[in-house]
Amino acid sequence: MPLALNSTAPDFLGNTTFGPLWLHNWMGDAWCVLFSHPKDFTPVCTTELGAVAKMQPEFERRGVKLIGLSIDGVEDHTRWSSDIEHFSGTALTYPLISDPELKIAKMYGMLPEDAGNSAAERSAMDNATARTVFVIGPDKKIKASVSYPMNTGRDFDEILRVVDSLQLTARHQLATPANWRPGEDVVITPAVTNEMAQERFPQGWSSPLPYLRLVGAPA
Repeated sequence: MPLALNSTAPDFLGNTTFGPLWLHNWMGDAWCVLFSHPKDFTPVCTTELGAVAKMQPEFERRGVKLIGLSIDGVEDHTRWSSDIEHFSGTALTYPLISDPELKIAKMYGMLPEDAGNSAAERSAMDNATARTVFVIGPDKKIKASVSYPMNTGRDFDEILRVVDSLQLTARHQLATPANWRPGEDVVITPAVTNEMAQERFPQGWSSPLPYLRLVGAPA
């Protein structure tokens, strides 16, 4: 079953291009974006890993660690990393987890239990559902997850926007409206009474509807 939001992200010992690591220990107190791939040397995934490598400074600026997963071995990951750098012009400086026995993909609900226990002889189509992005908070809870079909490249600018929203709303009793971008107005949640809001937002807010209160985003 897919993991529910606010459930604990399963911990695991993974073999990666940076050596073995326990996910929770590696994260420490940071946020984490874990994103999976159905097979090495696949075209769309190659573009995605390269795009994330280029965006890594933006994620790091937000205290987010990046880690990829693909259902092949570390040796293939290492060779694939060279292709990704050649294509994107940027080296992968974040870990790429190997999952040749499909254990982690099953643990995270991306493959069914009857998928077998070996990546050998399996195609990317067999593993097509292993294309999910998980945003994990410092408390090791899953804050967001998005799954994509194989032929649709992921929009990591949108993932970055989600991280911005999650981090803002984790600090304040606020929500972000449709198509929100950092710096734009945010929503005061129903848990905040008007009396509480007057103390927190003395500059006031707008109410286009009785239950919709918009206020400038905190710095």
